[in-house]
Amino acid sequence: MQLPQEAIYALVAGAVGLVFAFITAKKVTSKDRGNPEMIEIQDNIAVGAMTFLKREYKVLSIFVLAVALVLAVALSGDIEGLGWKSAIAFVVGALCSSLCGFGGMKIATAANARTTQAATRSFNDALNVAFPGGVVMGMLVMSIGVIGLTGLFYLFTGMTGGVREASVVMAGFSMGASSIALFARVGGGIYTKAADVGADLVGKVEAGLPEDDPRNPAVVADNVGDNVGDVAGMGADLFESFVGALLGAIILGLAAFDGAAAEAAVGFIFASVAAGVIASIAGVFAVRVKEGGDPQAALRKGTIVSAALFVVLVFVLAGSLFSGIQGADAMSWAIAMVIGLGCGLGIGFTAEHYTSGKTVEDLAEQSDNYATNIIGGLALGFKSAVFPLLIICVAVVAGYLLGGMFGITLCAVGMLGTLGITVGVDAYGPIADNAGGIAEGAHLPPEVRERTDALDAAGNTTAAIAKGFAIGSAALTALALFVAYGTALGDLGWTLSLNAGNPIVLAGLFIGGVVPFLFTADTMNAVGRAAQAVIHEVQRQFREIPGLREGKEGVKADSAKCVDITTQGALKEMVKPGLLAILIPIAVGSLLGPNALGGLLAGSLVAGVPLAIMLANAGGAWDNAKKHVEKTGGKGTERHKAAVVGDTVGDPFKDTSGPSINILLKLMAVISLVFAPLIVEIFKAMPWFDRLS
Repeated sequence: MQLPQEAIYALVAGAVGLVFAFITAKKVTSKDRGNPEMIEIQDNIAVGAMTFLKREYKVLSIFVLAVALVLAVALSGDIEGLGWKSAIAFVVGALCSSLCGFGGMKIATAANARTTQAATRSFNDALNVAFPGGVVMGMLVMSIGVIGLTGLFYLFTGMTGGVREASVVMAGFSMGASSIALFARVGGGIYTKAADVGADLVGKVEAGLPEDDPRNPAVVADNVGDNVGDVAGMGADLFESFVGALLGAIILGLAAFDGAAAEAAVGFIFASVAAGVIASIAGVFAVRVKEGGDPQAALRKGTIVSAALFVVLVFVLAGSLFSGIQGADAMSWAIAMVIGLGCGLGIGFTAEHYTSGKTVEDLAEQSDNYATNIIGGLALGFKSAVFPLLIICVAVVAGYLLGGMFGITLCAVGMLGTLGITVGVDAYGPIADNAGGIAEGAHLPPEVRERTDALDAAGNTTAAIAKGFAIGSAALTALALFVAYGTALGDLGWTLSLNAGNPIVLAGLFIGGVVPFLFTADTMNAVGRAAQAVIHEVQRQFREIPGLREGKEGVKADSAKCVDITTQGALKEMVKPGLLAILIPIAVGSLLGPNALGGLLAGSLVAGVPLAIMLANAGGAWDNAKKHVEKTGGKGTERHKAAVVGDTVGDPFKDTSGPSINILLKLMAVISLVFAPLIVEIFKAMPWFDRLS
């Protein structure tokens, strides 16, 4: 079977998305950057962010080349050319993910001072710079994902003779995207939260300085961290979710159908992706707010408009292009995709409920001392995991009833159908946050900071919504890749058995269940160690630089030193968690067998998804509770200090460990899929093979 003609639609839509991103970027960069002091701060942030990204990519380039070599050698056995073709796909996936991060962060660091300058005129002007700046990232993620995946499918379909054969090779593309995403999320998350914790604990709690006060040496590093963690890291995260969901759906569609039905299944996926790009662009134009209006409502409106248009387009495609094909129930496929989108919105708005409004006000009321603030935040996080898990269950069951395992993968694709605006709404947050820091550092009038703070508060909530999308899509994408792993084993002559009464499977379940906790512990400790170095440096500068703490004229903090310390700490600390995610599934599968590895993937999914939700929502609630205390006149009080400590605990929860678990689950699944032939061969060579198989 050759690639269906609908793949052309996806390529064209991807090209349209890239053009839209380029035009939007040009409009953003044409805006005024403000006075010389604002320009200097922006330049410092941009240089720090790009320095970190270049050093990170230099480390990752060595990793990518090493893994590509391993793939080329290890998978060069039974299937002719699989090894080097998988290696090419892996490298291209890694490059596409890196390109998204680089391009998105380049624009984000160019939009921050321009947003501040726009805020000197009006709130609406500021939103009209910050949001388009985030949209560039969103459209890059979606468009590069579509073009990279579709283009490689065309290449490998021609080289291997068919789509089924090409899909085996394409697992390497998803693995490359996942590998970069994990290191980007972990490294960027460690950076941003180490700087944030250091800036808050010394600057706010010890020295009593305002947020983003230029006397604080860690402020620039904190603003840099917003970009490397919440722009580059987040973009890489959702990029690999997107391509992983598409690939899983294509693999299972090919496994579930034959002939014209299989061609229709694959064609429907490509056509729906094209519809998603168009719907995302349309949603951007719906984001409008009047002076003094609610930016969160405007951003929500754009998301809903985009989702509504996607639903219409999906049903139109199902009824026009794919109706009447024998063996294909396109209308059921469309319903499954729409259910997935609805479940994604449900998870996102559940996150909004637990990180804003009365929920946050109640948590702020519990901040009269440190202990009750921490207890309240943890309890809120645990409770917040319940409803999203039920929503995921609805998606799984409904998808299965509508189209079997293929229907479940369509739910995952639908959940990410409007990814362009979902990422754009999230990436807008760090731009608004940086804009507030620039306003403070440049000593602009209070009303400017009030406008940027309003944008930032909305950004915190929209970030929680995007994290909800990321976690929900991670669950369904990991499940799709898990089923694809079983399909790959079947092609190798191995029937995957997940009988929980089998001690080997049970052992795999327990190992998989504990992996997210081990990963969380490692990333939390990494933030703590890196933050400690920042804290010591800030304390040293306050102690050794005369007049710095008092704000003496002409005395400046050595921000570059904090940036360098944070960069070194993040790059060093990201290695261990990243390697664990890669080595654990290969080790378990090789030593205990493919069935134990199947148990590991199932166990990690069941334990990891609620843990990720709990961490993300607890951290978001602590952050907004602190902002609520500050907004209601509580700065400098004991309640404020307790809220700051809660926010400090929540920082690595929501921006390092929680988001990284999403990628951990998908990376372990795709590694199992890619290395399935090698794992089976190694296990067969083990002396205990006969007893454990």
